[in-house]
Amino acid sequence: MTKQMPLRLILVVPFVLQIFVAVGLTGYLGIRNGQKSINNAVSQLRSETSNRINQQILFYLEKPYLINQTIAAGISEGQIDIKDVEALEHFYWRLVNQNTVEYLQTGTPQGTSIGVERLEEGLIEARTTGTDLPNRRGYRLDDQGNRVELLNTGKFDPRTRPWYKASLETGKPSWSKLFVGSTSLKATIALSQPIYDRAGTLLGVQNSNFRLSRIHDFLKSVKVGLTGQTFIVDRSGHLIASSLIEKPYTVQDKELEQILATDIENPVIRATAKAVIERFNNFSSVNQSQQLDVVVDGDRQFVQVSPIRDGNGIDWLSVVVVPESDFTAEIDANRRTTILLCLAALAGATILGIYTAKWIAQPLRRLSQSSEAVADGALDQNVELSDVRELNVLARSFNRMTQQLRSSFTKLEQTNEQLEERVEERTADLKDTLQELQRTQNQMIQAEKMSSLGQLVAGVAHEINNPVNFIHGNVSHVNEYNQNLLALVHLYQTEFPNSTPAIQNKMDEIDLEFVTEDSVKLLASMKLGTERIREIVQSLRNFSRLDEAQVKEVDIHAGIESTIMILQHRLKAKANCPATTLMRAYGDLPLVECHPGQLNQVFMNILVNAIDALEESNAKRTYQEIKDNPNQITIRTAVIDAEWVEIAIADNGLGMPEEISQYIFDQFFTTKPVGKGTGMGMSISHQIITEKHGGKLSCFSTPGKGCEFVIHIPVRLKDAEAGLSGLEEVMVQQEA
Repeated sequence: MTKQMPLRLILVVPFVLQIFVAVGLTGYLGIRNGQKSINNAVSQLRSETSNRINQQILFYLEKPYLINQTIAAGISEGQIDIKDVEALEHFYWRLVNQNTVEYLQTGTPQGTSIGVERLEEGLIEARTTGTDLPNRRGYRLDDQGNRVELLNTGKFDPRTRPWYKASLETGKPSWSKLFVGSTSLKATIALSQPIYDRAGTLLGVQNSNFRLSRIHDFLKSVKVGLTGQTFIVDRSGHLIASSLIEKPYTVQDKELEQILATDIENPVIRATAKAVIERFNNFSSVNQSQQLDVVVDGDRQFVQVSPIRDGNGIDWLSVVVVPESDFTAEIDANRRTTILLCLAALAGATILGIYTAKWIAQPLRRLSQSSEAVADGALDQNVELSDVRELNVLARSFNRMTQQLRSSFTKLEQTNEQLEERVEERTADLKDTLQELQRTQNQMIQAEKMSSLGQLVAGVAHEINNPVNFIHGNVSHVNEYNQNLLALVHLYQTEFPNSTPAIQNKMDEIDLEFVTEDSVKLLASMKLGTERIREIVQSLRNFSRLDEAQVKEVDIHAGIESTIMILQHRLKAKANCPATTLMRAYGDLPLVECHPGQLNQVFMNILVNAIDALEESNAKRTYQEIKDNPNQITIRTAVIDAEWVEIAIADNGLGMPEEISQYIFDQFFTTKPVGKGTGMGMSISHQIITEKHGGKLSCFSTPGKGCEFVIHIPVRLKDAEAGLSGLEEVMVQQEA
């Protein structure tokens, strides 16, 4: 059903929409064009800034490479004597004094080294390791490059340094990892390369240091909008330099620890790094310049990420972040003005449309309200006539229609009442018939199943009984024959102690002494086994009761024991569960007149439910927990007032809450999973006890402690005619 709109809105909305669309479209296009211009300007700005940063950083990193190349070529060609310490030291001083690099150093395979460093305070220090290895001396150099003061001495072997080893491993210029300068304690990176002569002999390793503070100073000087910022990260996401953070790292015990950009305190850098990882999975996936937008504290940031590679191991990313708010202040003011003008025009058009449509929509609204009331069942509606001719005709037609509807509905209500009475009568009859059919069908199915089971059990018991009786009857004869033969053999041994070698060998071969002792034990075991089989067969016959009358005086305990015998396999210990303890508290019961087979069926249903409840409880406990609080089934019998017998079967399983136990005897109600229970066992048991025996079957359950089923049946079936009222009176007296 489509959504309905009031007539007043239909008349007002077109006027309002015309003004709103015209003004809104004009404002939208102005804002959109302004935003587009900003995006183009910001995109160009961040691209130019990124290119400038990349070029400058590559320029910084190119100086150490060119200086190393020049020095290595001079030493290889023999133009620079690596053994002339003073000349090489003075040459390094000139390069460092020109502010080309911060630190130059050369190490030789013999362990000597020459290094010159420009310190933070402007001084230049020369460090030399001569032939008196491994001692190294540091001298302050004057403005002419001459040694004027011994600053320090210490042990130093360049061959053990990472830059020396890394250069020899790669065989080409390579950058080191970030480290802390020994004197400046600032983040530094070194470029080293091996030096060979024309014959390929290693002459030494040239090394140049570059402090990352120069990149910070440059980034700080680059202005990006009003509040924009820039930073450099490596491919693992660690911060290299930033325009706002002078030291984006920590130093502990002269060891430098880099900080991930996603963990930095600066919210813009942190949010930008997370956005790059979210979009590209990681920083290593950015292989060309990429632009994206990031929102930080509700403020949109324009971001450009560009790779920086120098071909010698440097693989960084420069990131330029420009806030949108640096460019949108004036546009936001124009946007607010445009929105206010649109709202004013919309308000004026709405007021004019309301007054224009009021005199048209009012009569129609009254008619609409009356129509809704009729639809809700209020047929006594009469619409007021209007001054508009067309609406007046419509009102008259509506009034006549309501009169006809009132008359029709009166007749329909009378007919409906008659039909409802007939339907209720037929429904009640059908419901009773259906319940009776279901009940009869369930009883027939269960009776057929039990009959088939009884026939099967009786047949199996009969077939087993014949051969077992044959074996059991002959075991005594075999035992007697065996005793006679053994006595004869013993007599032979007594009368003829010196037997022939052949007889003696045979006696040793068969171990006559062992055979004599074990044959007696073997026959005793066979006799015990046949007696056990006969007991099982007798239990099966007692359970089936097919060889007895329909109603018979029986020993209730025998029926219970036969049922336990059949279920014995479920009570035994298993790999994951100890054996279930069966407690018997039998009273002195007389023979009870009952239907033995059906009563055994009740015992079977209750015991199976108890075992199932214990197994369900075991699923939630460990073996040790079950052993500490073992499973237990208690069977108790007693005589009540000499006319009634009470049989109680209890378990210490999970129990049932009251909202479940009250339905336990309903047909098809079960708490077991699908395929494990039909919901018929307890319902049929209840029918057997109450209808067949005139007794009572009750369920008492406490959640977490267990469940107990209590059966009360009369000692004589004819006593059941007195009803259960007598039993209830007896129970009340006993409780009192």
